Amino acid sequence: MKGINLFAISIFSTAFLSFTPLNKKYIVIDAGHGGSDKGAVYGDFSEKDISLNIAREIQKLNGDQSRYEVILTRDSDSHPSLSERTAQINKLDPEMVISLHVNAAPQEETPKHGVEVFVQNSEESKKLAGKIYKKFNVRKIEETNLHMLRETKAPAVLVELGFINNSSDRAYITDEKGQKEIAQKFVEIINGIK
Repeated sequence: MKGINLFAISIFSTAFLSFTPLNKKYIVIDAGHGGSDKGAVYGDFSEKDISLNIAREIQKLNGDQSRYEVILTRDSDSHPSLSERTAQINKLDPEMVISLHVNAAPQEETPKHGVEVFVQNSEESKKLAGKIYKKFNVRKIEETNLHMLRETKAPAVLVELGFINNSSDRAYITDEKGQKEIAQKFVEIINGIK
């Protein structure tokens, strides 16, 4: 009887392990702000909602493929602290981190437009920024000392997706079609599609 039980356990363990992705890698998408912290605001539009919508769309579009699992630092209107976010990220040890934000300029309506990418000084983060540069209308890539970049061990970038107080950027980043296009570009970057 003991031999049969061990045999059954052995078969179950083998079957379970064959369905467990042993080499699954993580990509973390950080939707900036959240909860009472709306981030940049223009009328009814807020950075926290735009970044969350795009983060969710990235996760959805990446789907159930076996290479990478997209993890969100928040998937609801919550506001984990920066320390909580980076602790969660470092525990996962992801391949890359993309923190999504929306820019704003001091004036009510600005001629400034386009994507801005911020990196810490790691070469891997700079390579990731270069991939984003190729996919988006990037105004600039800049090294900066931000908590999300400094405290994350994985290659990380903070991406300002456009200016909420620029009419063309705002129309694009708040539109469902625009958000899906943005998300698709990130999925292509994640999966190494040129």
